[in-house]
Amino acid sequence: MTSGIRSMDPTLVARRAIEALRAGVPSRDAVASLGSGQTAIEDRFQAMCGNAADGGAGGLLLGGGFGAGKSHLLEHLNRLALEAGWTVSRVVISKETPLHDPAKVFRAAAESAVRAGQVRPAIIEAAAALDLDGRAFAELLRWTTSSGAELNERFPATLALFAQVRDRDAAYAETILRFWSGDPIAVAELRKRLRDIGEQRAVLPPVAAPELARQRMRFAARLLAAAGSTGWLVLFDEVELIGRYSLLQRAKSYAELARWMRGEHGGRGVALTAVFAMTDDFEAAVVTGRNDRVVVPAKLQAKGTPEATELAAAAELGMRIIERETHLLAPPDDVELKQAYDRLRELHGRAFNWQPPDVTGLERLGATRMRQYVRAWINEWDMVRLYPGYRPQIEAVDVPSDYREDPDLEREEGE
Repeated sequence: MTSGIRSMDPTLVARRAIEALRAGVPSRDAVASLGSGQTAIEDRFQAMCGNAADGGAGGLLLGGGFGAGKSHLLEHLNRLALEAGWTVSRVVISKETPLHDPAKVFRAAAESAVRAGQVRPAIIEAAAALDLDGRAFAELLRWTTSSGAELNERFPATLALFAQVRDRDAAYAETILRFWSGDPIAVAELRKRLRDIGEQRAVLPPVAAPELARQRMRFAARLLAAAGSTGWLVLFDEVELIGRYSLLQRAKSYAELARWMRGEHGGRGVALTAVFAMTDDFEAAVVTGRNDRVVVPAKLQAKGTPEATELAAAAELGMRIIERETHLLAPPDDVELKQAYDRLRELHGRAFNWQPPDVTGLERLGATRMRQYVRAWINEWDMVRLYPGYRPQIEAVDVPSDYREDPDLEREEGE
């Protein structure tokens, strides 16, 4: 539908892009119109994707101020990855999707996962596209049973069952798909189904929810690859929300970030990688300003348990990554600003069928962010178009980040 609108009604596409930019929303139309001036980060992103596609590990952490273009850049990277054959998920960190909860993160990633030209969630599309008699499926089934995969027996069992029921029992095939996408599966019924296909002594040991979620991530990435995807990319936005969690939740979040950045969620031979975007003052305001670097590991190690000691080490690594490996968005230079201005002027003219005059916008200062320039230009053109002869004066005001702990973020939904 989108491609049809673009080809038939360029005015509507231009207006949608302008309205999205006016609201500060990085829509596909807006990002396609402006592109991205972050060439250094694009190069790092392409290298990371190439390494991940070859089975390597690693992630990318981006930092920028409010309005610097982090979400815009994520949408641009999303477009690049889709064009290269990747499956891409967008996960916005929130109360409903806290970074420290692998199960909720996986479900959000699974529900938003898409490939270019597909409509349904990518895991469902991949399962439907599998050639059950082909080499890729045989290799996937072999991998699930190998010790290197480190998967619970539920995964090879459900994969073998799926090959039996996909074309004969749509209802149970759907049950298996829901399990792969994050739902529980009834063990008694699963054992019965396995006996029906000749597996008399199915061993299905229990597995903790966080570990099951990480295993689902690995399995889904290999499933997507078996169906032809280059790999699975997860884009995390608004990661700075972890600054408002309690100390223990922050520790778990730092640890999860470290696992993603070091490729532990994928493992050898699994093309799974991630990009994180957070505010550029997070390290100063939270890691250093709240003394998390000292307080978090001390509180955990005081518990005296192996689990707490392991979490402390992972949290420390996550904080070091934030401190040392954050790639800051470059502020727009004169060339990028001129290109953006010319493109926006053309878009505004097409959207409202007029010839926008030159406007002053904001004074070009190093601290002024791209979103502020963009909104100032659009607002000034709006006023001049509606009130010819009027010359507005526009002032930009910075909104400080809020990292105060929020007890509501600890509550589960419905509490």
